[in-house]
Amino acid sequence: MRMLINTADTVVADALRGMAAAHPDLDVDVENRLVVRRDAREGGRVGLVSGGGSGHEPLHGGFVGYGMLSAACPGEVFTSPVPDQMLRAAGAVDSGQGVLFVVKNYTGDVLNFQMAAELAEDDGLRVEQVLVNDDVAVTDSLYTAGRRGTGGTLFVEKIAGAAAEEGAPLDRVAAIARQVNESSRSFGVALSACTTPAKGSPTFDLPDGELELGIGIHGEPGRERRAMMTSREIAEFAVGAVLEDLTRSGPADAPVLALVNGMGATPLLELYGFHAEVARVLEARGVPVARSLVGNYVTSLDMAGCSVTLCRADDELLRLWDAPVQTAALRWGR
Repeated sequence: MRMLINTADTVVADALRGMAAAHPDLDVDVENRLVVRRDAREGGRVGLVSGGGSGHEPLHGGFVGYGMLSAACPGEVFTSPVPDQMLRAAGAVDSGQGVLFVVKNYTGDVLNFQMAAELAEDDGLRVEQVLVNDDVAVTDSLYTAGRRGTGGTLFVEKIAGAAAEEGAPLDRVAAIARQVNESSRSFGVALSACTTPAKGSPTFDLPDGELELGIGIHGEPGRERRAMMTSREIAEFAVGAVLEDLTRSGPADAPVLALVNGMGATPLLELYGFHAEVARVLEARGVPVARSLVGNYVTSLDMAGCSVTLCRADDELLRLWDAPVQTAALRWGR
């Protein structure tokens, strides 16, 4: 195992200490595993809280800040955070306007966020929850009942965060988050397995010369394995799968936000080349790309591969997407 770590037991705590040193504008609680925006309780805004297992960075801690999340709860690698973390986060960001939990559809996350919401409500705090389930590759997986939450999480957190920054009430922020989720679809491809620090070896076997179509962000199996394909062939398959599902609930020629996301070990040279193929496929199918984002945002440790997320965006969602954001991993307009 070749990893830039001390020990597997301290990898998350060490990363949080590093985040605290790199971003003094954040309150990073290493002991209680929280990343909180320093001004989270100022201005009477709805608080946005998300979280999940570590190993998907910059999701979620890298998205805490102006115009996006108020707090994030990192669990151990590929392991849900616990309700106590979420309850502390809700209390740390509540300004009296309520808190929205953004929850990826993984069984542990769903159960623990639900428990935290019930405990928060017992304490008199208003909580809404939005489930992100944008992955079209499989209906059920090792970690989920129903579709997995993947790249669409970024769109939900950014757009709902912009609405909260503008002072929208809790029910409106939640409605926008649900609209974004319902308008987003994703598909992922793995060119290699990832290696967790605790295991120290690849989490699954992917022979040389093969790839996994529809992989999950924890290495869960996808739709099928095939012999290695070109970037063009992968784009045609992935975009086709996304559009097939997305156009069932809306016009086929609606403008989209397009995210080409790296899984952690694929360089930008390859990701931009892949984005060129994605754009080509969308143009050929008459789908306008309103905005594009390329990079490593929802990763799977050191997995090589990528995912495509498309979000059908009306004028209001585009306006909120363009609104200023300032976080460790995403920033523009400020």
